[in-house]
Amino acid sequence: MRIAQIAPLWERVPPPAYGGIELVVGLLTDELVSRGHDVTLFASGDSLTLAKLESVHPSALRLDPQVKEYGIYEMLNLSRIYERSNEFDIIHSHIGCAALPCAALVTTPTIHTLHGVFTPDNEKLFTHARHQNFVSISQSQRESRLNLNYVATVYNGIDVNRFDFYPKADYSPYLAFLGRMSPEKGPHLAIEIAKRSGFPLKMAGKIDPVDVEYFETQIKPHIDQKQIQFLGEANHAQKNILMGKALATLFPITWREPFGLVMIESMATGTPVIAMNLGAAPEIISHEKSGFLCNTVKDCLDAIKQVSLLSRFECREYVLMNFTAERLTDGYEAVYREILSKHYSKNGFTSSVAINQLNKT
Repeated sequence: MRIAQIAPLWERVPPPAYGGIELVVGLLTDELVSRGHDVTLFASGDSLTLAKLESVHPSALRLDPQVKEYGIYEMLNLSRIYERSNEFDIIHSHIGCAALPCAALVTTPTIHTLHGVFTPDNEKLFTHARHQNFVSISQSQRESRLNLNYVATVYNGIDVNRFDFYPKADYSPYLAFLGRMSPEKGPHLAIEIAKRSGFPLKMAGKIDPVDVEYFETQIKPHIDQKQIQFLGEANHAQKNILMGKALATLFPITWREPFGLVMIESMATGTPVIAMNLGAAPEIISHEKSGFLCNTVKDCLDAIKQVSLLSRFECREYVLMNFTAERLTDGYEAVYREILSKHYSKNGFTSSVAINQLNKT
């Protein structure tokens, strides 16, 4: 298949540190190339990929202080992609609702993976384009009231081989928290859990401009770099060690998290996850096997007392069975086949090249 992958331009693909969407796009793109597909990745110019790379800017936009209007580059990128739409059998967008208007103007089908959340504003555009092809990254992410044309749910995956396995927690046990320092991620709850449990807490994550006040008022006053440590934004190697040596990774979200890569990354190192039972958490954690699903802080405290009884080996095996880059790509190949089959049948002809390639995969 000739496939165009559209990534956000804000971060490099794959990201050097934080950037869940870019990580998933990078894994999917490289695995598709490895399977023999002709893939073009539209992303920032510093992206690293096995595919053909096309870009409207030489670096991730967040790294360039001269870039003031993100939307201009996004529109330029989309214009180039859809002007060349006849070069592709299928276009796969990972940028929310931005590609919807362009997708409606060409015959090449577009798949839209919804990595984010719905807002009162973007719902208007999603509803307007409800008949296009949407993929959710969890069942809980879906909003049935919008009546969107969901063609599948495909769970995110990781390259498990990049995560070292830790059969035991550190000899000096601690709790880990990784994620944006924002109210919805719940670092304030992680701090409360740590203080009430008596365990040290090691936190790592980025601070977005919109969350600076929250961090300064709700998080920073508790950081003593003894019981409550803040390590800044961690790269992959640092995350692996931080989670792998932890007694448990805390995921005390306060919102409907669409997925949550941190959970599968932690389990891949062998470390169970203690999460609030919200969003996609029940679809990702196997309760009392790879972690615990909790409804209150007290539930989290009770889970800490039991977490050492869980098998760290089974945590990793659970990820290998359900959340690998291979499983991710299997899911999207199935979606591509379905959409192309319907597309060619609807238009009364068969693309022998595309169908032959589909039959081989």
